Amino acid sequence: MILISYDISDTKLRTKFMKYILRFGNRVQMSVYEIDNSSRVLKNIMADIENEFMPKFSEADSILIMNLSASSEVIRMGHAVHDESDLLIV
Repeated sequence: MILISYDISDTKLRTKFMKYILRFGNRVQMSVYEIDNSSRVLKNIMADIENEFMPKFSEADSILIMNLSASSEVIRMGHAVHDESDLLIV
């Protein structure tokens, strides 16, 4: 699993990044996203951030990417508890 968190001050750039990152995973908090772990997806995201978003950053902007291993424990509390399993309707 990959967790991505961001702090981008410009509203237009922040909205563009939010829409971009939603293509890969789901939002778990306002600026925190969970993405299924894939080295190819991670490489693509990092390249896009570096090429498209970072040149537009102010000195206050940042993105934090956490690549969690399969052995990492994820504890969900509150609304996030419901995001842990898929809903299957037959």
